[in-house]
Amino acid sequence: TNSLTTAWKLFKSLSEEQQRYEKQLIFEHPAFTKLCQQLLREARRMTRGDLVFSLHALVSLGVPQNTRLIQTLVRVCQEKLNQLDNRCISVLATTIARMDKDKNVSALQAGLQLLVEQRISSIRDIFVLQNLMKCLGKDTPVFLKKKLEMAVVREIDGLTFPNALRMFLALAAMNYCSLPILNPCSKKIQENVHDVPFRQLILILEACHTLLYRNVKLFSALADYVNSTAYLWDKRQIILFLSACETLGYQPTELLDIFAEKVTEDPDFLNLKNLLVVLRVYSRLNHVPRVQKHLFFETLHSCLNKCLPQISNTELLKAVYALGILGYLPHHALDELLQKDSKDELILSDDLKEQNTAMLRCVKTCVELDSPSFTKPAFVPTENLSSLVSLNLRKAQEALIELLRDENMFRQNVQLPYGYHIDFEIRMDSDRKKVLPIAATDDHPDSCVQRLAFLFAPMSAFCLGTTHPQGKLAMKKRHLNKLGYHVILIQNKKFQEMKNEDAVEFLKRKIYSEDGFSFTEATLQDNN
Repeated sequence: TNSLTTAWKLFKSLSEEQQRYEKQLIFEHPAFTKLCQQLLREARRMTRGDLVFSLHALVSLGVPQNTRLIQTLVRVCQEKLNQLDNRCISVLATTIARMDKDKNVSALQAGLQLLVEQRISSIRDIFVLQNLMKCLGKDTPVFLKKKLEMAVVREIDGLTFPNALRMFLALAAMNYCSLPILNPCSKKIQENVHDVPFRQLILILEACHTLLYRNVKLFSALADYVNSTAYLWDKRQIILFLSACETLGYQPTELLDIFAEKVTEDPDFLNLKNLLVVLRVYSRLNHVPRVQKHLFFETLHSCLNKCLPQISNTELLKAVYALGILGYLPHHALDELLQKDSKDELILSDDLKEQNTAMLRCVKTCVELDSPSFTKPAFVPTENLSSLVSLNLRKAQEALIELLRDENMFRQNVQLPYGYHIDFEIRMDSDRKKVLPIAATDDHPDSCVQRLAFLFAPMSAFCLGTTHPQGKLAMKKRHLNKLGYHVILIQNKKFQEMKNEDAVEFLKRKIYSEDGFSFTEATLQDNN
């Protein structure tokens, strides 16, 4: 056991390349074969500590799980499970978490779960508890998840920084979002953010995504740290961090600006894979750099042109779509995409056919509406889809009726060209002083009438913790502006939380305000 454990300790300190070489040397060494044979003979006579530590070392060294040695040790662990102390249980849990779920491993995991149920009240070590959480995983019964949570909360005052990092991963493995645990862990990480290794930064953000845990203060602390040390990181590392932020819908504004500068200064690192990630991040987060934005777009366009000979149809569509969302038309790539489409050569994967069709339709809309030659039409053909509104818009409808005193003063469920839809439309005189009846303005040219489009959007359509609209919503707003609408974006969840009289007053301010699109009454701020 000591020989194996020492080998593992030396092995894990090596680089990946060295590990591959050393692993081959270890497995081919005649002494290792003898050691494994001896283990196989002595397995049932080993002490509980030697048993679990030997299994842990062998699994960690990469001995195949389907070998007779590993399967024998797993079965012996099953037989001696009730004899294991908390330390041995912790080591065994760590080992099982690394193994594939075959018949014997699943049986051992089930036995370990029963043992944990019996002993949970006696386990006081957070390190042991988080190893158990990782091992038992997302299939843990809810009642046991709650017991584990209570056991951790009981010891939370002794939480150390390393344990706070590991606890995020343990909860993610169990797929259990426990705020009484996550909030203190987040605070501990924020206090020690400069000690977080880069790989752990990514794992924390991935865990937050898995757990649907949205903590803007934590994300800001991590982003500020990466931002302040950006000169230390490889550009590919920053791409990984930005991609993890994008998955959470979080916009690290300063870091996005700094990275945009790095791209324009040295774009050679942008291979096709990295380019597609960068385009996805900036388009979804609707981030346009504060300085040299045209140079940034031109640089991305140039990189895309270099990749055209090797790019697949789906990747070409995604790249053009992302730039289109940002209001930039990459002419060379766009021409190639549309030519393939017109010749029926644009063969896309069937598994995402609906999504790809929607992206292509969006690209064609951008080509028309974002073209410099596009002029606002004198009349925009519209259609009322239904007089009924969905439940989540009922409050807005009632507030508008109370405010305007007449249902004929606004329209609801309005369908526009290019597949766009608006929740409510109001028409006003050119000075924005008076709301006009809908019927009376149908024949008036738009120069005499101001059209207001109300969009009640979910929180997920905005960057986390801000009123900054994400890519699709920002593009819709831009296109509705092109069609002659003044767009008022409202976070529906915030609106639903208002009292009825506050909701009426809020809409009144929006209608008669010159800058009605921003949600200034909320305590959130626009990052951009």
